[in-house]
Amino acid sequence: MRISGDGTPLVLLHAHPFDARMFDPVHDGGVPGVRLLTPDVAGFGSSAVPATEPSLESVARQVLAVLDAEGLGRALVGGVSMGGYVAMALLRLAPRRVAGLVLTATRHTADDVHARERRELVAARVLAEEGVAAAVAGVPGLHGARTRAERPALVTAAEALVREQRPEAVAWAQRAMAARPDSARDLARAGVPALVVAGAEDEVVAAGESQALAALVGAEPVVLPAGHLVPWEAPAAYAAVLAGWVAAR
Repeated sequence: MRISGDGTPLVLLHAHPFDARMFDPVHDGGVPGVRLLTPDVAGFGSSAVPATEPSLESVARQVLAVLDAEGLGRALVGGVSMGGYVAMALLRLAPRRVAGLVLTATRHTADDVHARERRELVAARVLAEEGVAAAVAGVPGLHGARTRAERPALVTAAEALVREQRPEAVAWAQRAMAARPDSARDLARAGVPALVVAGAEDEVVAAGESQALAALVGAEPVVLPAGHLVPWEAPAAYAAVLAGWVAAR
C-alpha cells in the first residue's frame, strides 16, 4: 500500500484489472490536505485472492482490515470502476466506517444477464488458456481516444501493469463484480458527502450512468478530460478535484 500526504484520510481503491499503482501519478503530484492511502485488493498486486466465493463484500473486508491497521475508525473511501463497487460494498457492510464517498468512473447498477455472461467468459478464458492476455487486450479501450492518440506510452504502461497480475485474481474479481447487487438504496440512504467523477471520453461508463449515480447521492458529476482511467490519465486534474472537495466538506 502506498501512503502519501498529510490531512484528511482518503482510501482509494483501484480498478480491475490493475493494482494500486494506477494511483501513482496522483501520489507523485500530491493532493493538498489529504492523506492518500491506496491499497492493493482482490488478489491484485501484493494482496491475496480472498478464500471465499467471489463477492465484493469479501474485498470490502480487506479494506476494513486496512482501516483497522491504520487506526482509522472512519475515513473517506472511494475508488475507480471496480474500486467504486467495493466502496459501495463497504457502505453496505460497515456504513459507520465510511465518512464520505469518492466514486470515479463507476455505476451503482448491477450487471444485467449479458454483462454477467461476458464476465464469466473472460474469467473462463483467463483461467483456461489465455492467462492475463485476455485482460490486456481490453486495456487500450479503457483509455480515452485522445490518450490513445497522443500518449500511447501511457497505454503501454497500463498494459504492463496488467501483465503482472495473476490470472486467478482477474477471474475471481470478474465473478465478484458479476455477483454484485444494485446499490441505489444503499447510496440514497447513506447520508454522507459524496463526490462523483467521470471521464469525458469514458467508453465503459456512459455519461447518463454517472449522472444517475450523482443524483442518488445529491451531487453533480465532475467531468474530467480522460477515459475510464481518470486518475491515471488526468492525475493533476483529479488531485485538484479531490483537494477541493475535501476542503469544502
